Amino acid sequence: MSDKTKKVRQMALGAMMYFPAGEHISSWRHPEANAEGLMDLNYYKHIVQTAERGKFDMFFYADELYVWDRFDSGIEQSNSIRPEPFTLLSALAAVTERIGLAATVSTTYNEPYHIARKLATLDHLSGGRAGWNIVTSQTNEEARNFGKDEHLQHADRYGRAGEFVQVTQGLWDSWDDNALLFDKEKGRFADPDKLHTLNYQSEQFKVRGPLNVSRPPQGYPVLIQAGASEAGKELAAASAEVVFAPGSAFGPFGSVEDGKALYDDIKGRMAKYGRSPDDLKILPGVLPIIGRTEEEAKERLAIVEELTPERLGLDLLSHYLGRDISNLPLDEPLPFVPQMDGFNQSKSNLARILQLLEREPLTIRQLYKRVNSRGIAGTPVQIADQLEAWFLAGAADGFNVMFPQLPGGIDDFVDMVVPELQRRGLFRQEYAGTTLREHLGLERSQSRYAKVQSY
Repeated sequence: MSDKTKKVRQMALGAMMYFPAGEHISSWRHPEANAEGLMDLNYYKHIVQTAERGKFDMFFYADELYVWDRFDSGIEQSNSIRPEPFTLLSALAAVTERIGLAATVSTTYNEPYHIARKLATLDHLSGGRAGWNIVTSQTNEEARNFGKDEHLQHADRYGRAGEFVQVTQGLWDSWDDNALLFDKEKGRFADPDKLHTLNYQSEQFKVRGPLNVSRPPQGYPVLIQAGASEAGKELAAASAEVVFAPGSAFGPFGSVEDGKALYDDIKGRMAKYGRSPDDLKILPGVLPIIGRTEEEAKERLAIVEELTPERLGLDLLSHYLGRDISNLPLDEPLPFVPQMDGFNQSKSNLARILQLLEREPLTIRQLYKRVNSRGIAGTPVQIADQLEAWFLAGAADGFNVMFPQLPGGIDDFVDMVVPELQRRGLFRQEYAGTTLREHLGLERSQSRYAKVQSY
């Protein structure tokens, strides 16, 4: 292949919404945030259409299945209100044309048939733009909404997740691509020989099938995974096509070396599952706080850092640690070392806290502020410099971009950072395809039955 025809490697970009007003737990308080818009379709329409104008690969909507009422501050000082993802993304599919539409869906508190049907429908209605962020959930609050007193143990829920994905993919393969005939003259709607009944049975699931939705346009919606624990990395290596990796979370953007170590670790596990490293895109999270000058960026960062009340910051740290530390002296270090063994919430969050404590002695006050200080502040050129450094060093295939407040944060990124990345040849000028898989450079998923028939 000549230099002129060689395909230039470019970044993938996801536009992430964790809290509807922004990534920060107190983003609703930001003076530029539209806190009242969180149940208004026009609010989400503006955000996603802006991301599409910026040629983002996807809009990613994070979801949870509970109100964070473990602490009073979770009700009084933070936002637990969020729309249901399939309803929201289906509405957004009607007002966009190219951008991928992905959402968090729990494998612990759903059943494969439901999720296979909903995602297949979204993929059809959006013209092949659906993505699924596979999560196992992480809190007892969620368990209590689904008939359980406690959350499944970490290993059990990841085992269930791996099997859940297999069953869902089997259901997506129910109909061959050319199974539907629509032959009005002969009265033949479908070819019975091209319909497959799954008949899956194990201790976890008993699913006959077939699915009553035809095969999705992408074959399978794009599979996304965010866990960075050992079990999470194995699940990603086995089945994920996009990984949202820790990046800017819990402090500055982190080191390129840390990012590359995680990148190489996950991709290095793929061969044993018969997969190529190119089958998976790793997108670290980044929360850019953008100013037209360095001084403006610092001022904007200071606003974000002062949004979270002390009680809420301490309670959030208590949540991540799995124990209440609110009565401990703030200007002294933790009197205990958090233990990963037996911990049954998000192990990747706890691991990042342990990493912070290993690198420098922090008081509780410093630690909770560090946990809440997620952004990188700079001019558009400085932000692009950091993204380029990670990308060219092989620590990322792109980035899952988070925003300090919405909708202004995404407006700033699209208007100021995207043009700089495009100028450097690091990001697309226009969409080349119409499906999320095409944006990400991923092959359309082939049916297991087509593979059998090709032998």
